Amino acid sequence: MAGLDETDRKLIALLQHDDRMSLGELGAEIGAAPSTINDRIKRLVRRGIVSGFHARLDPEAIGLDLLAFVFVGWSDPATEAPFLARIAASPAALECHHVTGAWNYLLKVRVKNMRALEEFLSGTVKALGGVQRTESIMVLSTTKETWTLEPA
Repeated sequence: MAGLDETDRKLIALLQHDDRMSLGELGAEIGAAPSTINDRIKRLVRRGIVSGFHARLDPEAIGLDLLAFVFVGWSDPATEAPFLARIAASPAALECHHVTGAWNYLLKVRVKNMRALEEFLSGTVKALGGVQRTESIMVLSTTKETWTLEPA
């Protein structure tokens, strides 16, 4: 990305690793004053490179044991807008991706159990007129899941 220097790249890496580091700790790691680090963070946020700071929860620790990926398909383009509105309002849908191939969208869904997945599918996805088919894939285990990005 244009305009990112080595200091910005180091700062981004540190923030992704632990966004709770103080400005002083970040400055010590990078070799810059806390006020400079603060200015750089504000600039990264303003430019949309840093989109927010979040607490990452352990899904199983809060009772959300089932992770599933759900393909959703339809043929009527009028289905898309109400579908997207429903998905945006659903806390179970973690991600929603417009995809190529035989399906319209791929959802990443996190729920308590199979019964909750069934309720999500029947009450949120399939209850919408126009949705013609779904295919669900349940995750048995996860060996890697990361939110860390390295700027191009």
